[in-house]
Amino acid sequence: MTIDYEPSAAELAEIEQELPLIEAEVLLLDAQIVVLTGDGGPTELDWQRLRRAQRRVLREARALLAVRVTSGRQVA
Repeated sequence: MTIDYEPSAAELAEIEQELPLIEAEVLLLDAQIVVLTGDGGPTELDWQRLRRAQRRVLREARALLAVRVTSGRQVA
């Protein structure tokens, strides 16, 4: 039995709204992997990349939260 489920327009809009945060989280994960697995240890540039990625995740999370609060949607 196969269930064909297509996301609704509202669900697609929500995913699109969350996309900047998702992209920021992927960049953070990439930076964390480099720091943890780099040959010879992480360089100063690796640490800068990690801090920049952390700040971006926080910035995007705050922006998404602000949008949800102003639109009156429940914040999970």
